[in-house]
Amino acid sequence: MSSIKKPSSSSYTISRRQFVKLFALACAAAACKPLDEITSTIDTPSPAPSRTATPRAESTLTVTPSPEPSITPAPVPHIVIDGHEDIAWNAIEFGRDPLKSAFAIREQELGQSIEGFIGQRTTGLSEWQKGRVAVIFSSIFAMPVEHSYPGYQQAVYSTPLQACEVGWKQLAYYQDLVSREPSMIIVKNRSDLDTVITSWVSPAPGEQPRIGLVLLMEGAEPIADPNDVHEWYKDGLRIIGPAWKSTRYAAGAGSDGSITLDGRKLLGEMAGLNMILDLSHLSARAVMDALDIYNGPIIASHSNPREFLPSDRGLTDEMIKQIAQHKGVIGIIPYNVYLKPGWQRGNSRSDVTIETVADAIDHVVQYLGNSRHVALGSDFDGGFGLDSIPEGLDTVADLLKIAATLEDRGYQADDVMAVMFGNWQRILEEGLPAGDVGS
Repeated sequence: MSSIKKPSSSSYTISRRQFVKLFALACAAAACKPLDEITSTIDTPSPAPSRTATPRAESTLTVTPSPEPSITPAPVPHIVIDGHEDIAWNAIEFGRDPLKSAFAIREQELGQSIEGFIGQRTTGLSEWQKGRVAVIFSSIFAMPVEHSYPGYQQAVYSTPLQACEVGWKQLAYYQDLVSREPSMIIVKNRSDLDTVITSWVSPAPGEQPRIGLVLLMEGAEPIADPNDVHEWYKDGLRIIGPAWKSTRYAAGAGSDGSITLDGRKLLGEMAGLNMILDLSHLSARAVMDALDIYNGPIIASHSNPREFLPSDRGLTDEMIKQIAQHKGVIGIIPYNVYLKPGWQRGNSRSDVTIETVADAIDHVVQYLGNSRHVALGSDFDGGFGLDSIPEGLDTVADLLKIAATLEDRGYQADDVMAVMFGNWQRILEEGLPAGDVGS
C-alpha cells in the first residue's frame, strides 16, 4: 500500500454551496438542535486520538484543521442517508410493517420461524425518525426461488415474468406506503430531495421531518426488456443494480461472467436517462467492465473493501480507486460477516464493533486520501438481523453512533458529514432530474 495521504480541507464532499446552505439553514433553525454526543462543532476540530481498535498502524487518520471561518458557526446537525434497505421485500415477504417500530416487530415475531431465518428486526419508522435517517435507498428485490426461505414465497421468482410481477408489486407497495404515511415521500427529483433535507435541517414551525425513499432495483430481472427501463423510470426507479445473483443482464458475485449483451443494452438505456448504476453484487469481471462501459453516476450501495470481505463480493483497492475516478460512492455495510473474515452467525457480536465499521470507512479514506467516496449502506433487515450487526448497534437509529466514532478518531466535521450524508447527497444531485419526469 502506498504512503497515507492526508484528507485535506479542500477534499470535503459537499460543495461550498451545499455547505453554506446547510450552515445557513442550521443557524436559522433554533428548533433543530444538535444531538448531545454526535454533533460536531465545525470551528474546533479535536486532535486525532489514539485508536481503540487495532487496525494497520499506517491507517491512522491525520487531521488537517479546517480554515478558520470568518464567523463562529452554529453546529450543523447530522442526518443520515442510508444507501440500502429492503423495505418492500420485508413487508411483502414477511409481513413486516415498516410503520411499526423494530421493537414492536420483534415482539410480534417471537416464536416465529422468521427470527431464525433472518434475525430480529432492526428498522422501523420510529427508528428512522430517532436516528435522523432522512433518505433511504429503498430496494425493489425479487429473490430467485432457489434462495428463498421455507414457507415464504411472496417475493420470489423462477421465470422473468414472475420477476417482473414481483418488481411491479414492490413498486406499487412503495407508492401505497407514502400515500398512507404523510412523513414519507418517494424522491424522484432534486426538488423532492431538497424538500426532504430541508425538513430536517430547517423545518417550518410544526413541520414533521420527511423520510425520502429513493427506489433502487437490486437485481434487474424484473425489467423484462432493456427498453422497459423508461417505464420504470417514469414510475420513480432511479438506481439499478443489474445483479443480485446472476441475471439475464450480468453475472453476480461468485461467477466468472460479466455484463451480458442485454446488460450492455440496459446500461445504454440507463445512461440515456442518467440513472445511477449500482455495482454491489456484480461479479469481479462485471464490476470492472461496468466501470469501463458506463458513463453515468456509479455507486456500490452496500459493499465493503476486500480486506474485510475477502471474496468477489468485496471491493479490491483497484475497484475502489476506479469508483473514485468515476466520482462514485461506496456504502459500507455494518454486517459482521462482511466486516470480519470468518465471522459466522452464532459467533459473539463483541467480535465486531462500531470501531470495525469505522476501520472499513477509514480504509477507503486512507487509500484514496480523502472522504469523498465513502458512505453508509446498512442493508439492515436484508437477510440478517440484530444478532449479526456490530456490538453497539441495536437498530438503524444507532447509525449515528458511527459519526461519533469518526469524530473521536479526529475526523473533521465536514468529513463526518460527508460520510453520513453528504456523499450520497452529491450522487443524488448528480443523478436525479431537476423536476418531474413527463409521462
